[in-house]
Amino acid sequence: MAEQPFDDRDGWIWLDGRMVPWRDAKLHVLTHGLHYASSVFEGERAYGGVIFKSAEHSRRLKASARILDFEIPWTVDEIGAAKAEALKRNDLADAYVRPVAWRGSEIMGVGAAKSASHLAIAAWPWASYFDPAARMRGVRLDMAEYRRPDPATAPALAKAGGLYMICTLSRHRAERRGFADALMLDWRGRVAECTAANVFFVKDGALHTPIADCFLSGITRATVIDLARARGVTVVERRILPEELADFSECFLTGTAAEVTPVSAIGEVAYAPGAATAAIMDAYAAATGPRRAAA
Repeated sequence: MAEQPFDDRDGWIWLDGRMVPWRDAKLHVLTHGLHYASSVFEGERAYGGVIFKSAEHSRRLKASARILDFEIPWTVDEIGAAKAEALKRNDLADAYVRPVAWRGSEIMGVGAAKSASHLAIAAWPWASYFDPAARMRGVRLDMAEYRRPDPATAPALAKAGGLYMICTLSRHRAERRGFADALMLDWRGRVAECTAANVFFVKDGALHTPIADCFLSGITRATVIDLARARGVTVVERRILPEELADFSECFLTGTAAEVTPVSAIGEVAYAPGAATAAIMDAYAAATGPRRAAA
């Protein structure tokens, strides 16, 4: 059965300071954010009614908006309270939470500095980003056709909607070819990330991950680095070339939606999800608290 569309659901969405019925949370077709990608967002998870790293997500949301030259007129604490209200009003304990901010419809043109800024927060149940059965045995990755852009050509360190266009294209291509996702290189041809998750590799017990200078250093990525180092695991942030992929024994992805997901192959290079990946999965599960049965 097809998934229920996101514009036709029961529930409530926090929109510009008030709760509105889910189906009434609408905006005009001439909204600047739709035409010119002046929008930023976050993806967050609630476990047992508590949003993991909520304040960090809210701070990044406001920072992303500033990079796109607009201001979200709510404080970090106010955004946190709004997210908690969205969870409570929808009677959710374990959920995915999506704050999104954008420029409004006052001006239709590239220059829209005087447009109003808007903020909405939705929350809904979401068990796993990847198929749960496939996730436990490791997902297969294709190599993406598109690359992460040079930071001199795009606001690469903002979680901006427009930056995900090439991610959507890359993931669709990967899925048509029988893969779960795609590994993207940066503009110089070095390993960067997947379409919506950071990537880690294991070699001789140490974790290796690309330097996040042209893509987001994810909040889950930072959490995993801290968890690993607290357990005495060496973490190396460095440039990784695609020719090195066969030199690693394990690989896994990190992200709010993906959590910690093992990888079984990148193209023709195979990996065997093992003890290092399992240890990080267990550590992350413990850090996030109560787990959903389907996760």
